[in-house]
Amino acid sequence: MDSVEKTTNRSEQKSRKFLKSLIRKQPQELLLVIGTGVSAAVAPGIPALCSWRSCIEAVIEAAEQLEVLHPGDVAEFRQKVVKDRDLLVVAHDLIRKMSPRTGDTKPNFFQDCLMEIFDNLEEHIQDPLVLQSILSLMDRGTMVLTTNYDNLLEIFGQQQNKPMESLDLKDKTKVLQWARGHIRYGVLHIHGLYTDPCGMVLDPSGYKDVTQDPEVMEVLQDLYRSKSFLFVGCGETLRDQIFQALFLYSVPDRVALEHYMVVLKENEDHFFKHQADMLLHGIKVVSYGDRFDCFPGYVRDLATHICRQPSPDADRVDSTTLLGNACQDCAKRKLEENGIEVAKKLRHSDDAGGS
Repeated sequence: MDSVEKTTNRSEQKSRKFLKSLIRKQPQELLLVIGTGVSAAVAPGIPALCSWRSCIEAVIEAAEQLEVLHPGDVAEFRQKVVKDRDLLVVAHDLIRKMSPRTGDTKPNFFQDCLMEIFDNLEEHIQDPLVLQSILSLMDRGTMVLTTNYDNLLEIFGQQQNKPMESLDLKDKTKVLQWARGHIRYGVLHIHGLYTDPCGMVLDPSGYKDVTQDPEVMEVLQDLYRSKSFLFVGCGETLRDQIFQALFLYSVPDRVALEHYMVVLKENEDHFFKHQADMLLHGIKVVSYGDRFDCFPGYVRDLATHICRQPSPDADRVDSTTLLGNACQDCAKRKLEENGIEVAKKLRHSDDAGGS
């Protein structure tokens, strides 16, 4: 075995190390935040799913083909994608450019572009391993929210006969039900879903009804205080203005929180700096490896570890356990014995009264 192969094996072995504080979590203690990395692993044939940059480039391309964006604007946005570091700002500007000047979300050409690039998603699912792992966690009570526009998880879940439901922040009733754990297979799309123009918003100002609703904000912030968020396939999520408005900047004492983020370690210096920075937000950054193809296997193994955790009710004696049945039998016999004793006392009492 040559040195290169040994190095690769060591890297893979290291990528399989898990924080005990994470894998000992109960599934219902976690809230999974899934980003473009999940979609990229599942449907690599759709470039728009690979990253925010790829998604914006694909939208610009679709806008040019559909002739819904002026050629001058097309050229300007292509330059911005290359030069601007903050791609979320570019995305905000792009959606505004293809929306009514009044700021309404419907109608808009942005949705048409997304429908163009996400056409027939179900036909592009090549490797569902990550989705299967997420579903196994959802089966056991893990909640899921996403910044993605696509519904690959819901499509795959429905194929597995799960009652999947796509939710967005515009539907207050559904959001409250989801946040309180009443929609087990609900996936909250905080940017909305490409199939529903009414729920698609990139700018936080579009969610004023949400951020100014104390009931909604309270339940969402309570999730960030009470659940451990697990960021998977997320690169820009913490810089996402909507995520920041809902969670990061509205919850005090973030350092006391314990959340997790799984990332690619391309550069050691950058990785460890990122790790230190994220601790300020109460987020523990861990690496799944130095190659993206390590990602699906890591997520599978991580989910397997978490799903193996015994339920907190497992040791509790109840009627579904052998001990519980035995105790029920004991109780039944005790009641019967007590009944016999009571009957005897009553007979003695009758005899004494009759003498």
